[in-house]
Amino acid sequence: MNQHPLFPRLFLVFFLWTGLAQAATPVPKEPAVGAKGYLVEDFLSGQAIAEKNADEPLEPASITKLMTAYVVFQEIRGGTLSLEDKVRISEKAWRTPGSRMFVEVNTQVSVADLLKGVIIQSGNDATVALAEQVAGTEEGFASLMNHHAKRLGMTRSHFVNSTGLPDKEHYTTARDIARIARAMIEEFPEYYRWYSERKFTYNDITQYNRNKLLWRDESVDGLKTGHTDSAGYCLVTSAERDGMRLISVVLGTKSEEARADASQALLNYGFRFFETHKLYDSGSKLTSARIWKGTTDSVDLGLNDTLYVTIPRGEYDNLDAAMQLQDQIIAPVAQDQPLGRVVVRLADRLVAEKDLVALQAVDEGSFWQRIVDEALLYFE
Repeated sequence: MNQHPLFPRLFLVFFLWTGLAQAATPVPKEPAVGAKGYLVEDFLSGQAIAEKNADEPLEPASITKLMTAYVVFQEIRGGTLSLEDKVRISEKAWRTPGSRMFVEVNTQVSVADLLKGVIIQSGNDATVALAEQVAGTEEGFASLMNHHAKRLGMTRSHFVNSTGLPDKEHYTTARDIARIARAMIEEFPEYYRWYSERKFTYNDITQYNRNKLLWRDESVDGLKTGHTDSAGYCLVTSAERDGMRLISVVLGTKSEEARADASQALLNYGFRFFETHKLYDSGSKLTSARIWKGTTDSVDLGLNDTLYVTIPRGEYDNLDAAMQLQDQIIAPVAQDQPLGRVVVRLADRLVAEKDLVALQAVDEGSFWQRIVDEALLYFE
């Protein structure tokens, strides 16, 4: 395993930019949070900073509506729906129990207004109306939710309705919720801003966003609350400070105040004691490797995705980046084919590990080139 030649230069640039290497900050134990499950992770790296029962299936209550909105946004992007479309409110949508936007049966309401009713007011009536518009029935819409959940890697989630009303077959995890939150922020920034709006008025009724942190912490700009008697009080939150974005998920607390306090404590802990750095850009050449029996004798290697790491504050200069390459690389090689690994460690702890991939395809060489390389390989 060879020391990566670019990593010392990467650190030198950071050192010169700051002027002085930052001393490491001792990291205390994560805050005690009274919740059935929780997770706080960095948005860019996806690394968990603190967690408890993060992979245990739990009831999400109205946090379900993150997936509902995500499916609707996908439909808008795909051209099958628009914000200006009018949706007829069915009796089923109108009668759906729980929080409400107060739409009236048989009226026509725009998709844009219904989305705000879902996101800001957490209206179950608006949620069912959108589900029926997209898929005909709420059951059909749930199948779309599960399709997108699988695509996003939400492996421990299953949805049977669009609202989050209790059902023993309706569940997700803190880690899966963080996945859909990241996808929402990353894929739909033009709509994500709605999650920071504090109030929405429809039919002369003004309702306020239930996310208390929107009033307490100016760095918080989303996402969603949830509550049922069986699920408890839940909150998924995102905040950005000094270019670092964190996502916290808190499930199954005892009150509105408890979920807000727990989320705030997790966010403060993450921002205070951790920092995120970009190590390598996607598509950039990190090294080259010998390739045999090809039209060329070397292939450039890099990463498919930008590599970020989240580490304790002041520990940047203690990172160690190394590469592991295949012993022999034989043509043909396809573009993006994995040919090794980048491994990043902090002391004895693995921080990140990513595939090194071919940045270009290399075809099989001529008959003569293959014969020559076969002979050379004999002596390797």
